[in-house]
Amino acid sequence: MILDNRGLQPPQPMMRTLSALEDLESGQQLTIINDRRPMFLFPELDDQGHKYEVKEQEDGSFAITITKHGVA
Repeated sequence: MILDNRGLQPPQPMMRTLSALEDLESGQQLTIINDRRPMFLFPELDDQGHKYEVKEQEDGSFAITITKHGVA
């Protein structure tokens, strides 16, 4: 699943991301694309036990792939 958050102002990207994660099953992945590095999202993902990988794109945006944690 890909969620394009470009063009949105904070806190909309973070709220959309967390809402989308709620709909996923444990182990599923969500890729988000943000205009900027979502610094406030990372501590929330860490607190919830999700894994994530950040890649800066050529256009300066960031693609973050999040793997949902949870009990299978």
